[in-house]
Formats: sequence, C-alpha cells, structure tokens
Amino acid sequence: MCRGCFTCAGAKAHGFRYSSLPTPTAVPTCSGIPAFWISSLKPRAGTTFPLDLALAANDASLIANGITTFYYSITDGFEPGPRSRDTVRELLLALEALSPRFSCQARVHIRHERVNTELHEELMGWLADGRVHMLSLNDHLPELDNPAATERYLAGLRRRVTMDAAETQRFLEGLQNRRDLGDRQTGELARQARQAGVSLSSHDDHGLDDVERNRVLGTSIAEFPMDAETASASREAGVAVLMGAPNLVRGGSHVGAISVRDAITGNLVDILCSDYHYPSLFRAPFVAAEHDLLPLEEAWKMVSENPAKAAGLGASKGQIAPGFDADLLLLSELDGSPLSLQSTLVGGRLVFRRG
Repeated sequence: MCRGCFTCAGAKAHGFRYSSLPTPTAVPTCSGIPAFWISSLKPRAGTTFPLDLALAANDASLIANGITTFYYSITDGFEPGPRSRDTVRELLLALEALSPRFSCQARVHIRHERVNTELHEELMGWLADGRVHMLSLNDHLPELDNPAATERYLAGLRRRVTMDAAETQRFLEGLQNRRDLGDRQTGELARQARQAGVSLSSHDDHGLDDVERNRVLGTSIAEFPMDAETASASREAGVAVLMGAPNLVRGGSHVGAISVRDAITGNLVDILCSDYHYPSLFRAPFVAAEHDLLPLEEAWKMVSENPAKAAGLGASKGQIAPGFDADLLLLSELDGSPLSLQSTLVGGRLVFRRG
C-alpha cells in the first residue's frame, strides 16, 4: 500500500485465501435516518441526546461492523419537525463539521419528497456545490381518494407530528396542490444532480410507469422495488436494484415486501444495503452462500463492488486492486460471524481492532 491505496494485489488477496475482503459499502438506508443513528440520538422515547454524541456513536458502530463508506440518508420531507428542511440543514452542517474526525467515510444522501417545493433553490445549490453525494426522488404523499394508503400514512404522521383531525385534513389537501410544481422541480433536480455527478435513486417503485419515469430522469439505483416485475424491468433499463440485507438475513421482509432470497434466486438484486441493522450487511453475503443462492465471492460484490459502481465510486472503492483505496476487512474465519471480524482498515489506516 502507498498513500492509502493498493499498489499490488495478487490472486490470493482477491480470492479469500487470506480471509481478506474489500469492505462493505453501506448505500442508502431504508428509513430517513438509519435506525441505529436514531437509537443513538433518541435511545428512549422522550429523550434526545446531543447530535455530536449521536454521530460519534454511530461512527463507532459502523467500523465495528466492517462498514467503511456510509451514506447518511436524510429525509427532505414536506412535514414539520424531524423530516423538515430545518432538520436536513442541521444534520448537513453537523456532518460537514464532524466527518473529518470520523473513522468511517461519511457521505450525504438526501431523500427528497416531490411535494416539498419550498426552498427549491437551496437544494439545487447544495447539489451544485458538491455537498450532497446521492439524491433520492421520493413520493410518499398519499392520494386522498385512496383511503388505505392515506390511513397508512396518517398512522406514521401521528407518531411524528401533533395535529388535530381538521389540521391534518387541511395539511394533506394543501400538499395535493403542489404535485405539478413538484414534478417540474424534480426534473430540474435530476438535471442538476447529473451535471454535478451526484447519483440518483428512486424509492419504493411499483410498476412499469415508475420504471420509465426513472429511466427518463437518469436514475442509477432503484431502492426497494415493491415487486418482481418492477425489479426486473429496472434491471433491464440499466438501473441497479437495491434491497435490504436484514431481509436476506431474517428470511423475509418485516413489512411484507418481496423476499430478498427469492429475488436473488430470480437474479433481481444487484446491491444489498444495511437498512435498519448494520450487522446484517456483513452477515448477508454469507447467508446467500450458505443457502446456495450465490458463491461467496459473487455475493460479496453486492456489498462492495456493485454499490460502489452504482454510487459513482467504482474507480476507487469496492475492490482489492492496484489504485483502489485500501479499505479492507481482516477476518479470522469465513463463517459470517461479526466476531470473526478482527480488523477494519480505511485508506490503509487501522480504525478498528478486536481484542
């Protein structure tokens, strides 16, 4: 290694004989803020700890689970409170101030809701200035003529925001009127992201219309497509399909979505993400191999090489090869146990050692 990069890499280093692996890259998480991040910030209901303390705890958890590049997914929503632009701005400033001290390489992933039409130029500026590294274009606002979808949304809203029934109805009705402007702004954001080299993601796609819209926008990653048809069509359109590692490890989705084991069998998955449970990202490739879904070498690409390429980092991350960053895990056994992770290196620098 020289200056944090590999200068040579033989067949043994590539092939697991020395139990060394390119480190997992944690790409977008499911929730607006990763679940473990939330547990550091709000470990009990009604309690909130300082942001710097929560981010430091999250960084320590990441490297202890073999994650060396992490996208902090932040919801840029249309609700007041935790999913507001004010919260996004606070988190962005905190990450920019603290990330030079992190062991895990931190990147910013904004999950923008289409009907959040206020302060559009601010987000355009963040993209142009390189302050955002991934942009998801989401639409979680339910149509009011769909009672089931509306009630599902309201169940979550009531946990996040205090509004009476009349206020909630006015709130949702007002947002419906922003859809056309939101669609126009979405096109502008996608163009700005492409010009700035920021990777684009979609979220919870359902059906061929969503796939076609994503193709037009220039999406590179489809996060959590809702069914096999959508996942297949996304891959055919050249979009990398991302699913959750906890789904694979547990044997199914906790919300009744498509099974990742079935999706891998159907050749419908390119990338696994940490979602709400960091240790699952390390464990997932071994589960795929144990169930004869893929050889371990191929399964490991789903947490290293494939996400790096889809996120625009494929020239420097995800492989043990000359010129690539020396982000490396050293294992005592290839058994999938986190206890076998002995060391984590980032840029050739030791950042975690067990024992």
